[in-house]
Formats: sequence, structure tokens, C-alpha cells
Amino acid sequence: MITHPNRHCAVELQALPSRIGQVRRIVSAQLRYWHLDPLIDRAALGVTELLTNVHRHAQPDKTCTVEIELLLDHLVVSVHDHDPRLPVVGDISDVAATATCGRGLAMVAAVSESWGVRPDGESGKVVWFTLSAPSPAPVPTAVASTPASARPARRVGIGSEKPTHRFVSEVELPVDEHRAQHAPARSAVAG
Repeated sequence: MITHPNRHCAVELQALPSRIGQVRRIVSAQLRYWHLDPLIDRAALGVTELLTNVHRHAQPDKTCTVEIELLLDHLVVSVHDHDPRLPVVGDISDVAATATCGRGLAMVAAVSESWGVRPDGESGKVVWFTLSAPSPAPVPTAVASTPASARPARRVGIGSEKPTHRFVSEVELPVDEHRAQHAPARSAVAG
């Protein structure tokens, strides 16, 4: 089932490798529809990692719901599953360079502004992350007729527009201010 009210999309699925690729494509298409193309790679990577965790660890079943919601200035991506156990977040430096698991939540933290986990009733949890939504570009009306010398100077700063960590939850990792803004979406999951 897929719902598409104005700025909300929810997909219910079994977190199996073939379905994870499909949901990644659904999320990408929905963000294109909302004109949020700059968020596609990071959102697709984050949702892939969260669904892979459901596939590998969730009990008693792999049924989950992925929700994406555009709020005023940020996108919230969340995965609800039926396993009440909260994820164990280890130190990423303890993971061997050749390990094929143990980096998922660290990757989510690396691509998002904030993330967390919360219990969802008596038998489930929600793992979520947020991405800053780009503000729509204003339509220039008088810029062409205004001489360049009369236009206000534009400030450019590296990292100055990045929001600080805004949400607090049971599990929280700091945001690295020096990471690349747009990491390409890569996954070990086929799809």
C-alpha cells in the first residue's frame, strides 16, 4: 500500500532484499516529484541501511512501514518495525575495515542532520533520520533590470548554512560538520 497525501508517503513492505531496492526507487521518485532532487542520494542510502537492519535483525517478522514526510524545512524518513528491541550502536572504530556489517547506523548518522530511535507502542520501534530540505529558489523579477553594482553582495560560507543537531532521542550520534554534503547512495543490497 502506498499513500501520497500532499507531503507524506508511506510504504508497507516485507524487508527482503528485492523489496528494499523497490522502496529505494519509490523514495527517489517521490523526492523527484516533490522537487527535492538534492536529497535523493542521502535519503536512498539512509532508507536502504534502515531496511537492511530490519531484514537482518527484526523479530518476529520482517514487516515494516517506511514513511517520508516533508515538514517545513526538513525531510523526515522513518522505518517502523514490529521488533521492540532497540538497535545496539557500537563504536564505528571497532568495526574491522573488511567487515560487511556494523556500519549501517553510522552511515545513517553520516548522511543525515539528525537521527534516532524510539519505542513504538509495546511491540515495535521507529528508527528515523532527518535531512534539511532546500528552500525553493525565489523567482528573480527585477534582477535583470538592476545593475550588478546596485545588487546586494551575496555571502558565501562553507558549512555556515548547515543546521545544528536538532533532535534528541534515546540513541543519538553527533553530526560531522566536515563531511561531504552529498554522498552517493551505495549499498550491498541488490536492487
